[in-house]
Amino acid sequence: MPELPEVEVVRRQLESHIVGATIQNIWIGRDDIVRQGLGSLPWYTGAQLIDVQRQGKSLSMVCQQGGERRYLVAELGMTGLLLFDRRLVPSEKHLHMTIHLSNSQQGALHYWNARRFGRLYLFDETEWEAYRQRRFGVDPLTVSEEVFLRLIKGCRGRVKALLLNQQRIAGIGNIYANEMLFRAGIHPDAQGNRLSKKRIQLLFEEMQKVLTDAIHRGGSSIRDYLSPDGRRGQFQNYHQVYQKKGQPCPHGCPTSIRRLVSERSSFFCPTCQKR
Repeated sequence: MPELPEVEVVRRQLESHIVGATIQNIWIGRDDIVRQGLGSLPWYTGAQLIDVQRQGKSLSMVCQQGGERRYLVAELGMTGLLLFDRRLVPSEKHLHMTIHLSNSQQGALHYWNARRFGRLYLFDETEWEAYRQRRFGVDPLTVSEEVFLRLIKGCRGRVKALLLNQQRIAGIGNIYANEMLFRAGIHPDAQGNRLSKKRIQLLFEEMQKVLTDAIHRGGSSIRDYLSPDGRRGQFQNYHQVYQKKGQPCPHGCPTSIRRLVSERSSFFCPTCQKR
Protein backbone atom coordinates (compact mmCIF):
# COMPACT_ATOMS: atom_id res chain seq x y z
CA MET A 1 0.00 0.00 0.00
CA PRO A 2 -0.13 2.29 -2.02
CA GLU A 3 -0.58 0.00 -5.03
CA LEU A 4 -1.21 0.77 -8.69
CA PRO A 5 -4.68 2.37 -8.28
CA GLU A 6 -3.55 4.74 -5.53
CA VAL A 7 -0.40 5.74 -7.44
CA GLU A 8 -2.43 6.31 -10.60
CA VAL A 9 -4.80 8.58 -8.67
CA VAL A 10 -1.77 10.52 -7.45
CA ARG A 11 -0.37 10.72 -10.98
CA ARG A 12 -3.60 12.12 -12.38
CA GLN A 13 -3.84 14.78 -9.69
CA LEU A 14 -0.22 15.84 -10.18
CA GLU A 15 -0.77 15.95 -13.94
CA SER A 16 -3.79 18.23 -13.60
CA HIS A 17 -2.34 20.50 -10.89
CA ILE A 18 1.41 20.93 -11.38
CA VAL A 19 2.44 19.96 -14.94
CA GLY A 20 3.82 23.13 -16.53
CA ALA A 21 5.09 24.46 -13.19
CA THR A 22 8.59 25.80 -12.66
CA ILE A 23 10.62 24.33 -9.80
CA GLN A 24 11.91 27.11 -7.55
CA ASN A 25 13.88 24.77 -5.33
CA ILE A 26 13.76 21.33 -3.74
CA TRP A 27 14.26 20.88 -0.02
CA ILE A 28 15.47 17.43 1.13
CA GLY A 29 14.98 16.63 4.80
CA ARG A 30 17.32 13.67 4.94
CA ASP A 31 19.93 12.83 2.35
CA ASP A 32 19.60 9.05 2.63
CA ILE A 33 16.04 9.12 1.29
CA VAL A 34 17.60 9.96 -2.11
CA ARG A 35 19.07 6.64 -3.19
CA GLN A 36 20.73 7.93 -6.36
CA GLY A 37 21.55 11.30 -7.91
CA LEU A 38 21.65 13.60 -4.87
CA GLY A 39 24.56 15.51 -6.40
CA SER A 40 22.34 16.58 -9.33
CA LEU A 41 19.82 18.31 -7.06
CA PRO A 42 20.88 21.89 -8.00
CA TRP A 43 20.06 21.17 -11.67
CA TYR A 44 16.33 21.01 -10.85
CA THR A 45 16.16 24.65 -9.71
CA GLY A 46 14.54 26.52 -12.58
CA ALA A 47 13.51 23.37 -14.45
CA GLN A 48 10.00 22.98 -15.82
CA LEU A 49 7.90 19.99 -14.81
CA ILE A 50 6.59 18.78 -18.16
CA ASP A 51 5.00 15.39 -17.41
CA VAL A 52 4.11 12.92 -14.66
CA GLN A 53 4.29 9.21 -15.46
CA ARG A 54 3.56 6.01 -13.56
CA GLN A 55 5.53 2.80 -13.75
CA GLY A 56 4.02 0.11 -11.54
CA LYS A 57 3.84 1.63 -8.06
CA SER A 58 6.40 4.38 -8.85
CA LEU A 59 5.91 7.95 -10.06
CA SER A 60 8.32 9.82 -12.28
CA MET A 61 8.19 13.60 -12.61
CA VAL A 62 9.75 14.57 -15.93
CA CYS A 63 11.71 17.83 -15.71
CA GLN A 64 13.24 19.85 -18.53
CA GLN A 65 15.76 22.64 -18.59
CA GLY A 66 17.45 23.84 -21.75
CA GLY A 67 17.67 20.80 -24.00
CA GLU A 68 18.08 18.34 -21.13
CA ARG A 69 15.54 16.15 -19.36
CA ARG A 70 15.87 14.60 -15.93
CA TYR A 71 13.55 12.49 -13.82
CA LEU A 72 12.55 12.80 -10.19
CA VAL A 73 11.27 9.33 -9.28
CA ALA A 74 9.27 8.70 -6.11
CA GLU A 75 8.58 5.27 -4.66
CA LEU A 76 5.88 5.56 -2.02
CA GLY A 77 6.55 2.21 -0.36
CA MET A 78 4.11 1.18 2.36
CA THR A 79 3.13 4.56 3.78
CA GLY A 80 4.35 7.28 1.41
CA LEU A 81 2.24 10.32 0.58
CA LEU A 82 2.58 13.17 -1.90
CA LEU A 83 0.53 16.14 -0.67
CA PHE A 84 -0.10 19.66 -1.90
CA ASP A 85 -1.00 21.17 1.48
CA ARG A 86 1.62 20.97 4.24
CA ARG A 87 -1.16 21.10 6.84
CA LEU A 88 -2.17 17.59 5.73
CA VAL A 89 1.26 16.13 6.55
CA PRO A 90 0.67 13.68 9.43
CA SER A 91 3.92 14.66 11.22
CA GLU A 92 6.79 17.00 10.41
CA LYS A 93 9.28 14.37 11.62
CA HIS A 94 8.72 12.24 8.53
CA LEU A 95 8.51 15.01 5.94
CA HIS A 96 11.41 14.16 3.61
CA MET A 97 11.04 16.47 0.60
CA THR A 98 9.30 19.66 -0.47
CA ILE A 99 9.27 20.88 -4.07
CA HIS A 100 8.54 24.62 -4.18
CA LEU A 101 6.74 25.62 -7.40
CA SER A 102 5.75 28.69 -9.37
CA ASN A 103 3.40 29.13 -12.37
CA SER A 104 1.24 26.39 -10.92
CA GLN A 105 -2.14 25.76 -9.31
CA GLN A 106 -0.20 24.50 -6.29
CA GLY A 107 2.71 26.24 -4.60
CA ALA A 108 4.39 23.09 -3.32
CA LEU A 109 4.45 19.32 -3.30
CA HIS A 110 5.43 17.50 -0.10
CA TYR A 111 6.75 13.94 0.18
CA TRP A 112 6.01 12.29 3.53
CA ASN A 113 6.82 8.75 4.62
CA ALA A 114 6.80 7.26 8.11
CA ARG A 115 8.77 4.20 7.05
CA ARG A 116 12.01 3.66 5.16
CA PHE A 117 10.51 1.58 2.33
CA GLY A 118 9.88 4.70 0.25
CA ARG A 119 12.72 6.36 -1.61
CA LEU A 120 13.59 9.02 -4.16
CA TYR A 121 15.84 8.92 -7.21
CA LEU A 122 17.21 11.71 -9.40
CA PHE A 123 18.00 10.25 -12.82
CA ASP A 124 19.26 11.45 -16.15
CA GLU A 125 17.67 9.84 -19.23
CA THR A 126 20.18 6.98 -19.50
CA GLU A 127 19.90 6.14 -15.81
CA TRP A 128 16.11 6.28 -15.91
CA GLU A 129 15.88 3.94 -18.89
CA ALA A 130 18.23 1.42 -17.26
CA TYR A 131 16.23 1.58 -14.01
CA ARG A 132 12.96 1.00 -15.87
CA GLN A 133 14.32 -1.97 -17.76
CA ARG A 134 15.54 -3.82 -14.67
CA ARG A 135 12.76 -2.84 -12.29
CA PHE A 136 9.37 -3.05 -13.98
CA GLY A 137 7.45 -5.78 -15.72
CA VAL A 138 4.40 -5.26 -17.91
CA ASP A 139 1.71 -2.84 -16.79
CA PRO A 140 -1.54 -4.66 -15.92
CA LEU A 141 -3.67 -1.87 -17.39
CA THR A 142 -1.97 -1.89 -20.80
CA VAL A 143 -0.63 -5.42 -21.24
CA SER A 144 -2.33 -7.40 -24.00
CA GLU A 145 -4.35 -10.51 -23.23
CA GLU A 146 -1.91 -12.54 -25.34
CA VAL A 147 1.14 -11.42 -23.37
CA PHE A 148 -0.68 -11.96 -20.07
CA LEU A 149 -1.65 -15.47 -21.15
CA ARG A 150 1.99 -16.30 -21.92
CA LEU A 151 3.12 -14.96 -18.53
CA ILE A 152 0.66 -17.09 -16.59
CA LYS A 153 1.22 -20.20 -18.72
CA GLY A 154 4.97 -19.82 -18.17
CA CYS A 155 4.56 -19.77 -14.38
CA ARG A 156 5.29 -23.08 -12.66
CA GLY A 157 4.78 -21.55 -9.24
CA ARG A 158 1.88 -19.91 -7.39
CA VAL A 159 -0.18 -17.59 -9.55
CA LYS A 160 -0.53 -15.06 -6.73
CA ALA A 161 3.25 -14.86 -6.35
CA LEU A 162 3.49 -14.04 -10.05
CA LEU A 163 0.91 -11.27 -9.74
CA LEU A 164 2.99 -9.76 -6.93
CA ASN A 165 6.31 -10.03 -8.79
CA GLN A 166 6.98 -6.43 -9.84
CA GLN A 167 9.59 -7.47 -12.41
CA ARG A 168 6.98 -9.53 -14.23
CA ILE A 169 3.76 -7.56 -13.66
CA ALA A 170 4.31 -4.09 -12.19
CA GLY A 171 1.85 -2.46 -9.84
CA ILE A 172 -0.28 -5.16 -8.22
CA GLY A 173 0.06 -5.57 -4.46
CA ASN A 174 -1.53 -7.86 -1.92
CA ILE A 175 -4.87 -6.05 -1.65
CA TYR A 176 -5.70 -6.16 -5.33
CA ALA A 177 -4.21 -9.62 -5.94
CA ASN A 178 -6.65 -11.00 -3.36
CA GLU A 179 -9.60 -9.19 -4.92
CA MET A 180 -8.94 -10.16 -8.54
CA LEU A 181 -8.23 -13.81 -7.72
CA PHE A 182 -11.49 -14.11 -5.79
CA ARG A 183 -13.52 -12.52 -8.56
CA ALA A 184 -11.89 -14.84 -11.10
CA GLY A 185 -12.51 -17.90 -8.87
CA ILE A 186 -8.83 -18.85 -8.71
CA HIS A 187 -7.16 -20.14 -5.54
CA PRO A 188 -4.10 -18.04 -4.56
CA ASP A 189 -1.96 -21.19 -4.44
CA ALA A 190 -3.04 -22.38 -7.89
CA GLN A 191 -0.15 -23.14 -10.22
CA GLY A 192 -0.10 -20.77 -13.18
CA ASN A 193 0.77 -23.21 -15.94
CA ARG A 194 -2.04 -25.56 -14.88
CA LEU A 195 -4.78 -22.97 -15.37
CA SER A 196 -6.90 -23.29 -18.50
CA LYS A 197 -6.87 -20.59 -21.14
CA LYS A 198 -10.47 -19.71 -20.21
CA ARG A 199 -9.60 -19.18 -16.54
CA ILE A 200 -6.56 -17.06 -17.41
CA GLN A 201 -8.73 -14.92 -19.71
CA LEU A 202 -11.19 -14.44 -16.85
CA LEU A 203 -8.34 -13.43 -14.52
CA PHE A 204 -7.15 -10.93 -17.14
CA GLU A 205 -10.63 -9.41 -17.35
CA GLU A 206 -11.09 -9.24 -13.58
CA MET A 207 -7.60 -7.78 -13.10
CA GLN A 208 -8.42 -4.86 -15.37
CA LYS A 209 -11.93 -4.42 -13.94
CA VAL A 210 -10.71 -4.34 -10.33
CA LEU A 211 -7.88 -1.90 -11.01
CA THR A 212 -10.02 0.39 -13.18
CA ASP A 213 -12.84 0.45 -10.63
CA ALA A 214 -10.39 1.13 -7.79
CA ILE A 215 -8.91 4.10 -9.69
CA HIS A 216 -12.42 5.45 -10.36
CA ARG A 217 -13.16 5.27 -6.62
CA GLY A 218 -9.94 7.01 -5.62
CA GLY A 219 -8.06 3.90 -4.50
CA SER A 220 -8.22 2.14 -1.12
CA SER A 221 -7.52 4.02 2.12
CA ILE A 222 -6.69 1.15 4.44
CA ARG A 223 -4.46 3.12 6.79
CA ASP A 224 -2.86 6.46 5.98
CA TYR A 225 -3.40 6.82 2.24
CA LEU A 226 -4.58 10.21 0.99
CA SER A 227 -4.52 11.61 -2.53
CA PRO A 228 -2.48 14.82 -3.00
CA ASP A 229 -5.54 17.00 -2.40
CA GLY A 230 -6.21 15.22 0.89
CA ARG A 231 -9.08 12.95 -0.09
CA ARG A 232 -9.41 9.37 1.12
CA GLY A 233 -10.05 6.58 -1.35
CA GLN A 234 -13.35 4.69 -1.25
CA PHE A 235 -12.59 1.33 -2.86
CA GLN A 236 -11.96 -0.27 0.55
CA ASN A 237 -15.75 -0.17 0.92
CA TYR A 238 -16.00 -2.47 -2.11
CA HIS A 239 -13.42 -5.08 -1.09
CA GLN A 240 -15.01 -8.52 -1.23
CA VAL A 241 -12.38 -10.64 0.54
CA TYR A 242 -9.40 -8.60 1.69
CA GLN A 243 -9.33 -8.62 5.52
CA LYS A 244 -12.76 -10.31 5.53
CA LYS A 245 -11.71 -13.46 7.42
CA GLY A 246 -14.74 -15.17 9.00
CA GLN A 247 -17.30 -13.16 7.05
CA PRO A 248 -19.82 -14.83 4.70
CA CYS A 249 -18.74 -15.31 1.10
CA PRO A 250 -20.15 -12.48 -1.06
CA HIS A 251 -21.25 -15.08 -3.63
CA GLY A 252 -23.70 -16.54 -1.13
CA CYS A 253 -22.07 -19.96 -0.81
CA PRO A 254 -22.17 -21.62 2.66
CA THR A 255 -18.45 -21.07 3.30
CA SER A 256 -16.92 -18.09 5.10
CA ILE A 257 -13.82 -16.27 3.94
CA ARG A 258 -10.57 -17.78 5.21
CA ARG A 259 -7.06 -16.45 5.61
CA LEU A 260 -4.05 -18.32 4.27
CA VAL A 261 -0.73 -17.13 5.66
CA SER A 262 2.29 -17.61 3.43
CA GLU A 263 4.66 -14.78 2.42
CA ARG A 264 1.66 -12.44 2.37
CA SER A 265 -1.84 -12.97 3.79
CA SER A 266 -4.29 -14.43 1.28
CA PHE A 267 -8.03 -14.07 1.80
CA PHE A 268 -10.14 -16.51 -0.19
CA CYS A 269 -13.27 -18.64 -0.30
CA PRO A 270 -12.39 -22.37 -0.28
CA THR A 271 -15.65 -23.18 -2.09
CA CYS A 272 -15.47 -20.58 -4.86
CA GLN A 273 -11.67 -20.77 -5.24
CA LYS A 274 -10.76 -24.43 -5.40
CA ARG A 275 -7.15 -25.36 -6.14
